[in-house]
Amino acid sequence: MCGIVGYLGFRRADGVIISALKRLEYRGYDSWGVAVRDDNEIRVIKKVGAIGDAGSYSIAGGNLGVGHTRWATHGKPSEINAHPHTDCSGKIAVVHNGIISNFQSLKEELESRGHIFKSETDTEVIAHLIEESYQGDLKEAVGKAVERLRGSYAIVALHAEKDELVAVRYKSPLVLGAGDEEWIIASDVPAILDYTNRVVYLEDGDMVVLSRDGFEVWNNGARIERMIETIPWSIEDAEKGGYEHFMLKEIHEIPKVIEDTLFEYLSEDIEIDASFSAGISEIVFIACGTSYHASLVGRYLIEKLTGIPVRVEFASEFIYHQPPMHRALAIAITQSGETADTLEAMRIAKRLGARTLAVVNVLGSTATRIADHVLYTRAGPEISVAATKSFIAQLVVLYLIALKLSRLPGSEVNRLIDELRAMPELVRKVLELEDEIEQIASLISGYENVMYVGRGIGVPIAMEGALKMKEISYIHAEAYPAGELKHGPFALLGERTPVIASLIPDETYEIMLNNIKEVKARESVVVAVADEDDREVEKYVDFVIRVPKTEHVFAAITHSVALQLLAYHTARKRGCEIDKPRNLAKSVTVE
Repeated sequence: MCGIVGYLGFRRADGVIISALKRLEYRGYDSWGVAVRDDNEIRVIKKVGAIGDAGSYSIAGGNLGVGHTRWATHGKPSEINAHPHTDCSGKIAVVHNGIISNFQSLKEELESRGHIFKSETDTEVIAHLIEESYQGDLKEAVGKAVERLRGSYAIVALHAEKDELVAVRYKSPLVLGAGDEEWIIASDVPAILDYTNRVVYLEDGDMVVLSRDGFEVWNNGARIERMIETIPWSIEDAEKGGYEHFMLKEIHEIPKVIEDTLFEYLSEDIEIDASFSAGISEIVFIACGTSYHASLVGRYLIEKLTGIPVRVEFASEFIYHQPPMHRALAIAITQSGETADTLEAMRIAKRLGARTLAVVNVLGSTATRIADHVLYTRAGPEISVAATKSFIAQLVVLYLIALKLSRLPGSEVNRLIDELRAMPELVRKVLELEDEIEQIASLISGYENVMYVGRGIGVPIAMEGALKMKEISYIHAEAYPAGELKHGPFALLGERTPVIASLIPDETYEIMLNNIKEVKARESVVVAVADEDDREVEKYVDFVIRVPKTEHVFAAITHSVALQLLAYHTARKRGCEIDKPRNLAKSVTVE
């Protein structure tokens, strides 16, 4: 999960690294540290807390160094456990993102040979392994060290006596930025954009050596070439732009995100190469978190519009039970393209004979290299840990897939396409409701438990709404199909448990009203998200968030944006750290 940075160039390394780490803070904010090579020595600083709170630090005057912002996995947040970690001599410094699963046995082995460990982390074994193999060639020593490792890693290492950096990745992201006479290597693109928009995406097994002469990439003992690509994002895309939080900025970017994603795949017709669907008998979605909820919407859409059977699997569970995949299309949804469980599930699906399609936001990410086919969402960089605009972009791509594969008459498909084209303007109308939603958030912020309900496509909407609420406001939020309340959750209802209902204008509408009546009989406050022209619902609920009327299948977009705003303003009223919720990180790159 953590963020790592390495710099070699003509600037002071400490300033570059701290600036870059601040752009990676969404990956971890328990502690941070920087090591700079200066006069054949390594100067290290480590601090507990978020790198975003750090001022300017003068660590050393050198222009080569590494840095790290931590999301703790092994060992509590502390200065001792913060990276970089050094060897016994203090000549080698290492930063690492990932998990070394065999670190305990390696640590015991190294201690038996006299190595002294200072931290509780798995990462420190890497520094000591490099120390044991170092005979003047850092690349060779790093290579021998990683041969001993099991797990996942992106590692950047330096030696006090070498004017170079050596980095290697396996199942953890690592991107190399190529500037003018400078190089910056990092976990994600936002750390690089201040210095260059030219990047090299490293692949599993790649080892890169950075020196004053440039860079070399090695894999499996052979020198290889990796293409330099140009990133279409600007640094302004990764700034707050006057908003109080990245999350709010990203919610307000949703209309443009929809427009950009539609522009990518929709002109006169849906311009998606549907060869991925040839000969399939079923579709299996594999995803985690918010992307899992997008998959549930995708199942509803694809089964309704195409008749193709669809399953939705938690990627973390799929890894261990490996269901039959005969003639299946596995659709992996991942914003970052680096979600560890999803990547492993993709690999397994391919081994089981499935065709794979990745729906992903990051160009060149690992998912795009594993998948047989790729469809990009055009959400741009998403900094807030809570996914908002990337979720909506995923939905747009899933609508386009469902419509492309649809068995509906052409005239009906065209009508739905026209409705989809109208979504940016309808979302802008939802955003105009922000003041009204903020008032309802003031009420919700006073509770410690809240329940979300829906039916049909409203169920995954409710699930995603509940996830957003619990992620950033720390209110205990659960979501259920409304018909399931009487099978147990009714016991939790009462005046201290408000209910938020997603009311879809489809065949579930009447029965959903009956479910709301049952909830009101238990004295719960009810907030409904409903169409702007629905005058029936107000008879049964306490508050209504009225979203623009649209075809019911597209309600997932308008309702979700309203619930994102509700979660945001509830968290804000409670004084929560919205962009960096406790215990969470943006990209889950460890299992």
